Order: sequence, then C-alpha cells, then structure tokens
Amino acid sequence: MKMIAIVSLAACLAAVSCVAKTNPVMVTCGSLIKLEHTKTGHYLHSHEVAYGAGRGSGQQSVTGFPEKDSGSSLWIVRGSRERCDQGTLIENGAVIKLQHAATRKWLHSHQFYSPLSNQQEVSCFGSDQDSDTGDEWEVQWDDKANHWERDASVRLLHKDTNAYLANHNVQYQRPIPGHTEVHALKSKGATTTWKAGEGVYFAGEQN
Repeated sequence: MKMIAIVSLAACLAAVSCVAKTNPVMVTCGSLIKLEHTKTGHYLHSHEVAYGAGRGSGQQSVTGFPEKDSGSSLWIVRGSRERCDQGTLIENGAVIKLQHAATRKWLHSHQFYSPLSNQQEVSCFGSDQDSDTGDEWEVQWDDKANHWERDASVRLLHKDTNAYLANHNVQYQRPIPGHTEVHALKSKGATTTWKAGEGVYFAGEQN
C-alpha cells in the first residue's frame, strides 16, 4: 500500500507528530490521526489517568489537550463490524472505531456522568482483543464530499447512546491541569465538530 505521508508509521510514533503533505488528503482506515476540536483548538487526548468511581466509570479518561505535539493525542482509524482494509475510504455515515495508539484502548462512551459538566462520559476502554458496541461512532458531515477529508469539519455520533462527541473550555485541575473535558451531547452544535489534522494517511481506495 502506497503511503501519502513521507514518513513511516513507526517513525511518526517515534517523532510524536508528522504531517502528510499531499493535497487533498483523505482519512482512510488505518490512518493515524490527531483530531482537533474546531471551537477550542484542543486535541482529542487520552492517558493512563482514570475517572473516579461512583458517578464516573473508573475507566481511562479522555480529555481535550491544547499542545499538538503530544503522542497521546494519536488515534488509529479502524473499521467496526464490517471489514475495513488499510486505505479504505470512509463515507458519510460510516461507523468506525478509534483506537488510542499509546494505550491500545478504544474511544468509548456509556451512561455515566462526566465529572465537570454532568454530561455523558467519554472514556477509553478495552484492548486489541476486547471491544464492544460502546466503541462505535458514526462519522457525519454536512457538505457534499463523498468521503472523509483531512481538515473537514465532522461530527462523531456514538451509536449506542445517540450522543455526539463534544469538548468545551472547562478545565480540570490536579492531576491534569490545562486539560479540558470531553463528553457526549444529545444535540449537535458548535461544540460537537472536529477535524482530522496531523497524522499518517494512506492512499484512498474504495471497497
């Protein structure tokens, strides 16, 4: 498979960040990407810091992080129930999973409360061998593009709960100062749009 990016996947992980130069660039299965929130400019991020138990799930937390050079903001685009080979183009309404590259857990949501806004919690959960429907997200956009493009505004709808991935400027304090809360909302709006930015992208092919 021919790579659009000028560096290898392994080199990108070692260097933390890299940019594909070819334009236009399509987000495809197997792509390693950073998702930037269009309103806050923060990057979808996770780390080995757990939510509290009780109202929270105790699972690995997901946050917005303003520093773009963090390797903990890298996500691998995977297929869901249908086969999605590396380089497969992603259509509007496709269901995907996002795997956190550093910890191998899946972007997940469920009926727990988020700690700051009391919205729906978004976490990282599972492993390479452990994934369920709580990891499924539908990619949506409003323009007429046939496939997911880098730098295009998209929404991610959690299939199990019908809630949109969102971020806002409310910040955590210790132990993760500067991080903002990522949660899920039942309605779409300015806080529910994201765009794929830095990463490693593979030449697009249709199934």
